[in-house]
Amino acid sequence: MRIRKIIIGLTLSLLLGSGVAIAADFNKGREAAQSGDFKTALAEWTPLAEQGDIDAQYNLGVMYDNGDGVPENDKTAVKWYTKAAEQGHASAQFNLGSMYQNGDGVPENDKTAVKWYTKAAEQGHAKAQANLGLMYDNGRGVLTDTKRAYMWYNLSSYNDNEIGGKNKDKITKEMTPADISKAQDMSSLCLESNYTDC
Repeated sequence: MRIRKIIIGLTLSLLLGSGVAIAADFNKGREAAQSGDFKTALAEWTPLAEQGDIDAQYNLGVMYDNGDGVPENDKTAVKWYTKAAEQGHASAQFNLGSMYQNGDGVPENDKTAVKWYTKAAEQGHAKAQANLGLMYDNGRGVLTDTKRAYMWYNLSSYNDNEIGGKNKDKITKEMTPADISKAQDMSSLCLESNYTDC
């Protein structure tokens, strides 16, 4: 009987030390957030985020960004988005780019916005691609480059972003047929390389 208790205790220790307990806590937080119980979501996600859980970090960023169950706090949102973005979370990278572009919680910095939009865009994030196109279109944080703007708008449109498609149509009117052809080739190369040659 004593050996059986030891085995059960060791098994529980192994399960708790693995991702099983963490996944259950994350899922409990997600279910709570979806039902509007942000207090429980915060309680479940905060320890996970502090341990480096990328999705918990991103979700905390969203909560603080929107003021969901917590006072809206752009600086805290930036903190959590940054942690997730640095680990490669595309939506966190996009949101962080937006924070820098608009100066929400951080000093406005178009170059840093472009950096984060690029990281997300190169993962196929359609909104980041549209925003990156806009940055190139308007010369914000980068030199104005209509072909590169077209490329990112085109990729965004390809990934079902309506705004990217509309912006591509607008910029087309300002471009020569040769420039459009070059930009389409750039789009194809980028897509064929799985965003490694953009």
